[in-house]
Amino acid sequence: MRLTLLGTGCPQADPRRMGPASLVRAGDTALLVDCGSGVAQRLVQAGEPGRGIEALLVTHLHSDHMIDFHQLVVSSWHQGRTRPWRVFGPPGTGAFVERSFALWRRELDFRIAHERRPSTAGLEVEVAEFTDGERFVLGGVEVTTVKVNHDPFPETYGFVLAHAGRKLVFSADTVFWPPLIAAARAADCVVHEVFILREMPVLAGVRSAATRDAVAGYHTLSTEVGRVAAEAGVGALVLNHFVPTRFDAAALIAEVRESWRGPLILGEDLLSYDLSTRVVTVDGASIALG
Repeated sequence: MRLTLLGTGCPQADPRRMGPASLVRAGDTALLVDCGSGVAQRLVQAGEPGRGIEALLVTHLHSDHMIDFHQLVVSSWHQGRTRPWRVFGPPGTGAFVERSFALWRRELDFRIAHERRPSTAGLEVEVAEFTDGERFVLGGVEVTTVKVNHDPFPETYGFVLAHAGRKLVFSADTVFWPPLIAAARAADCVVHEVFILREMPVLAGVRSAATRDAVAGYHTLSTEVGRVAAEAGVGALVLNHFVPTRFDAAALIAEVRESWRGPLILGEDLLSYDLSTRVVTVDGASIALG
C-alpha cells in the first residue's frame, strides 16, 4: 500500500496545505479518504485523477473534509469518468449528497445538455452509510470503520485499511481515544491529526481563550499524539491535519518525542509513504526509513 497526503491542512486557508484528503493506492485500487479544498487539483498533481478512484471514504461531514465534493465529481466527469462514484460515509452522508446535487442541479443540467459528453454515469453517486465496526472490501482492500470521539460533532469515524499483509490506519478528527489505539495495534502506519496548542495564542477579534480551548477540546494535542503510536506499537506515525497550518517543526518533533521514539513523519501535501518499502517521497527526495 502507498499513502499520499493530498491535503494536510484544516479550515484555515493556506496555499501550502490544502484541505484534508488522502489517497491510498493498493495494487490496482485507488481509494480517497475525505475531499477537502483543492482535492481535485492535488489528485492530478499526484498522478491519480479522480476518474480512476474506486471509492471515497468519508470520515465525517465537517466542511473542511467535504467542501470540494461536488468539484471532485464534476472534474472527474470532465476527465472521462464513466462509472458512478461510490461514497462510503457515516449517517447523514446520503442526505449531504442529495443536498449538494440539489444546490447545483440547474447548473449541472445546463452542462449535461450543452457539453454533450459521451456518458453521464460519472455524475451518478452511490452512497453506503456505515456505523461502528463495519467491514467491507473495495478492490481487495478490507476497510474497517472505527467510531472516534469528535464530540460534540456527531458520527466521526477512523478507518483501518488492510491489504496484502499491510495495515494502514486513519485517525479522523478525534481526541486521544483508546478504542482507536486498540484498532491501530501493530499497524504499519497511523495517519493522525494534531492540534498544536502552543501555536494558538489569543488574538483579539480572531480567537479568544474560550475559542482556542473549545477547538482543542475535540482534537488530539501535540503533547498526546505520540502516545497513540507508542501504545499501539505502530511501524510509523504520520502527522497531518495540522492546526494551525504553520508551526515550529522542531518544537513539534520534541513534543512528540517525549512519548514516541519510532519513525515520525510530519506530513506535507503530496508526500507519499510506501508501507512495504518504507520509503518516503516528497519534493523529489526519497528517504528510506530503518
